[in-house]
Amino acid sequence: MTATGREPETILEHSIEVEDLGKAFGSLWALRDVELQLRKGQVMALFGPNGSGKTTLIRVLAALARPNRGSAAVEGHDIRREAQAVRRVVGVVTHQPLLYDDLTPYENLTFYGRMYGVHNLKEKVPSVLKRVGMESRMHDRVRTLSHGMQKRAALARAILHDPQVLLLDEPESGLDPEGVLRLHEIVLELKSQGKSVLMTTHNVEQGLALADEVVVLKQGRVILRQPKAMLDAENFRASLAELMESRP
Repeated sequence: MTATGREPETILEHSIEVEDLGKAFGSLWALRDVELQLRKGQVMALFGPNGSGKTTLIRVLAALARPNRGSAAVEGHDIRREAQAVRRVVGVVTHQPLLYDDLTPYENLTFYGRMYGVHNLKEKVPSVLKRVGMESRMHDRVRTLSHGMQKRAALARAILHDPQVLLLDEPESGLDPEGVLRLHEIVLELKSQGKSVLMTTHNVEQGLALADEVVVLKQGRVILRQPKAMLDAENFRASLAELMESRP
């Protein structure tokens, strides 16, 4: 107890903690015995072939899918018991933009902002859309936008409520070079603010450019976890190819 009679606040070392996590679809296990921790203020790059469980892990950590076994916490919130709290502290970019096609990016973000209780939306929404380079397209209907512009709008939606953790599933897919640059700037800015980012990617160079730690999944299992400082792009690419061919 403190002098005020209150319990002292717990200082979290990790934004994400995963223990013995498993997720099955029928008889197929998409995730098996996954263990990992992501420290606050760090970026983790998650690699692996298609079908390795990367997207499933993102969905489980975003409280969009329930695991069959094991446990996970995001910012201290249990993904099973506190799913709503988890959704409030994470921003998520998946393969689907999760935007309403007949609304504009401005209208979409205003809608989501109201759901999350974001204040000053008249100022916040244009500011966030400007960060992703959409100031000239914010009033166009989403269905008229290219895939890359929709991806930018999805990124704006994900950061609108100032999440503590950003979950990105192949966020560079469909983005032009300027969009990728803006994505990297946002990731590094969040990191400088002590926030955490978990991103899946197939791009070794860009993943390593951002990551503090690297994880490789194969057939739902973690088969490699190492600090980025121990890797270089050329050697890691070769090692990754070998790992994809080996048994987990």
